[in-house]
Amino acid sequence: MTRSVLRISGPDRETFLNGLITRDVPDTGLGYAALLTPQGKYLADFLTFRDMDALYLDVAEPLAAGLAQRLAMYRLRAKVEIAASDLVPARHGSEIPGALADPRPGMGWRSYDGAPGDDTDWDARRVEHMVPETGIELIPNETFILEMGFERLGGVDFRKGCYVGQEIVARMKHKTELRKGLARIAGPDLVQGAEITAGGKPAGTVHTVSGERALAYLRFDRADGMEVDGVPVVLNGR
Repeated sequence: MTRSVLRISGPDRETFLNGLITRDVPDTGLGYAALLTPQGKYLADFLTFRDMDALYLDVAEPLAAGLAQRLAMYRLRAKVEIAASDLVPARHGSEIPGALADPRPGMGWRSYDGAPGDDTDWDARRVEHMVPETGIELIPNETFILEMGFERLGGVDFRKGCYVGQEIVARMKHKTELRKGLARIAGPDLVQGAEITAGGKPAGTVHTVSGERALAYLRFDRADGMEVDGVPVVLNGR
């Protein structure tokens, strides 16, 4: 998916952005974070980084304009500027000079200097490492990030101060047991969007497919005896 980079500058940029997102921008390298609704639902996820003058958000291009608009809504009197950057993001399956390591497992490196990306099979990597993708597993105004493994992916910090949606995320972490969420399944002829059933009851949906494995959104209490179009599938990771 095509990516865009937003640039957040101005003297209040640190307190402004870190007060909104699920994990502070790291001092060096890339971070991973999200912006949520006040109800704790996903709006956008992004890689974060900085230079001497600004903070940057590497986000899926279809979400970039909406993310910039939402950030501007929260700006109020903060002395910040939100603008599109001319940095050109690309991803690489192996390290190249000047690239930054993606903090999510298996997701390679990122460059922003116009170097072309490579032909790595990113769907295979995402399925292997259970990394959700914007617009497939991660749906704005619907997804809860803990169900999508954000704690495992380092995309949320439970020790930081408040951020938008923090109360809901904390409650899901400390007061409830997740009954649904991202999992990996295995079986033949899997198709994205197919319904998963167990004992004739809805159990989940197939998402990204790679060979005979796929990411799926599952009800964990129905993970035994699963089928897709009458063909048995099994839980392969969660």
